[in-house]
Amino acid sequence: MLKQAHLEEAVRRGVINARQQADILVIAREGDDDSAAELQDVQNIDNDEELRLVGGGNDLFVTVGILMLFSGVGFALQTWLGDNQIIRAALMAVLMWLVAEFVTRQFRMKLSSTVLGLGFLGYTAAILGIYIWETLDLAKIADNPQLAFGLRPTIGSYGSAFFGGIALISILYFWRFRVPIMSAAIAVSLTGFAFLWTILYFYDGVTDGRVELPTFEQIPLILERALMMPLICGIIVFCTAVYFDLRDRERSTVWSDCAFWLHVISAPLLVHPLFILATGQDVVLGKIEPGMTASIMLGLLISAFVYVALAIDRRSLLIPTLAYFGSLGVYYMIESTANSTGLPPLALILLVIGLLVIMFGAGWQRIRALIVRPTLPTSLINKLPPIRV
Repeated sequence: MLKQAHLEEAVRRGVINARQQADILVIAREGDDDSAAELQDVQNIDNDEELRLVGGGNDLFVTVGILMLFSGVGFALQTWLGDNQIIRAALMAVLMWLVAEFVTRQFRMKLSSTVLGLGFLGYTAAILGIYIWETLDLAKIADNPQLAFGLRPTIGSYGSAFFGGIALISILYFWRFRVPIMSAAIAVSLTGFAFLWTILYFYDGVTDGRVELPTFEQIPLILERALMMPLICGIIVFCTAVYFDLRDRERSTVWSDCAFWLHVISAPLLVHPLFILATGQDVVLGKIEPGMTASIMLGLLISAFVYVALAIDRRSLLIPTLAYFGSLGVYYMIESTANSTGLPPLALILLVIGLLVIMFGAGWQRIRALIVRPTLPTSLINKLPPIRV
């Protein structure tokens, strides 16, 4: 008998799409006594941004087993090998790869695959980090920080090897196992690579005399300009995520899951630089007290992020945005209201953010239809994820 698990596998292999899966389930359940309630559940499949992180109870069960297995193996290796950290990390990474061949390749368990992928990446990154730490003898810098200036001839190559190695390992793991969270690891490692060479470029400019050493008064301006690097990285990661979204409008392949994680990474990289640059706040002392102009800019930024999230149908972009603005910007926008009403500012922050989350959660697709459909041309809407109302 055809089961829902069969349909999910058909979607994963590209035989049918998510909409066709829902239609088949509707037909299959029309004759049931409780079809009305189940039909509503089926219709809700397409109205939600599915986070395919947990595959079910068996997936959770296997994940607990994986954590217990590698905890025991880790303690055993520590007993047998002692302080030989590189060998221990290498053996753990190899064992995780072998377990992933069974859990991920054969059974496609979502949460277990994510845990194994992060574990493998963590141990391989530890191997690279320990090797660089011992080769450069970085422990001496803790006793004499001035020795750090002598690392410039080698820090660029070793740093590039570290971040580039993590990116290549993530690409290799994704190529073999198709674990979506590897896309986030690739984005983070390449962002770290960009940060490293931005810092080294500025350092070389100062030491070569091309750039004057900034005075204390110029430090806020330097740090404000330095925000352009995370902003550029955030834009690149966001555009990559949108490309994956447009490639899979029905959200039925692994590329959609990759886009989810890329949106999670891009949001912090975009939100903080845009907030500081738009409102002109003090990035050194952290004084976030926007005036009237800054408050207007803050409101426009929130509106822009909400509109983009609605257009591309990604709450994963909006949640970090609301969390950041709720904790930093919204507080000062409503502080005067809080003082006049006598309510604690934190209560109003929770009230505003909570209402937004509930409103978007309860009627996300209806809000998309009301806001996005009248404001974008049909040619563009047809390329975006479908509005399901």
